[in-house]
Amino acid sequence: MALGPVGTHIKDKLSQAFRPQTLDVIDESHLHAGHAGSHPEGESHFRVKIVSEAFAGKSRVDTHRMVNETLKDDLKTRVHALAIQASAPK
Repeated sequence: MALGPVGTHIKDKLSQAFRPQTLDVIDESHLHAGHAGSHPEGESHFRVKIVSEAFAGKSRVDTHRMVNETLKDDLKTRVHALAIQASAPK
């Protein structure tokens, strides 16, 4: 499924901030339709899978904080939920 404008914006911000080796931004909004925080037009619930050298030596809590800080404005407005899978290359 192609990303809409919100998902594309998230992908662009994470790409610029972390220069990841791999990055998947998955819109899971359809799984939450009708739940609290969902938007009728979608693009409110995302899963991010990111592998970046920027996460080397960082704890899971630290990597999540880094991603959340990068997306803080989006999390305050349109994005209701963000699942993060972040790691350094192996």
